[in-house]
Amino acid sequence: MADAKATVCQNCGFKKNPPGSARCASCGAKLDDLDKSGAKGKSEDADRRYQQDGFSVLWFGIAFLVQAVLTGAIVFGLPFVIAKLFFEGGNGMLVCIPVWFIGGLLVGMISPGRTFIEPVLASILVAIPATVLLVQTQTVHTLPTFLYLILAAIGVLFTLVGSYLGERIQLGPAPKPTDS
Repeated sequence: MADAKATVCQNCGFKKNPPGSARCASCGAKLDDLDKSGAKGKSEDADRRYQQDGFSVLWFGIAFLVQAVLTGAIVFGLPFVIAKLFFEGGNGMLVCIPVWFIGGLLVGMISPGRTFIEPVLASILVAIPATVLLVQTQTVHTLPTFLYLILAAIGVLFTLVGSYLGERIQLGPAPKPTDS
């Protein structure tokens, strides 16, 4: 395979993608068939750089697993190991927010391409039972139920921010424009 026939990724600039590849071997972004469609405008490439590629069921499952394990281990498991930690009720919801942010950040950093919606949907599915369990376990640090829902929504939004930041970290800075 000669380097002249290799496809250059418009997203990260990786120059050794095999001809006919659907995705970049370096960043996972979709490779457009430049022979058929022609080169895209630089402004269009810049606009697409941080847009979602599509929905991946595989990365949704991975994100769900990451969010569920982190939430279960930190919010519900850690107080059993360290007795001084007390994450019941409102305190548990306040701990869930950074946990979901970190989960989104991790998935955003390891997922190929641009997939930052999957961690958000996964955290919604994790937030429902976590919020119900924290509402049911409140004894001392009580909050009205609507505040639990607001804190869960804030946690989901922080997941979006974390996954987007993870993608930005993974993709690195935008490529410098070249004069043609």
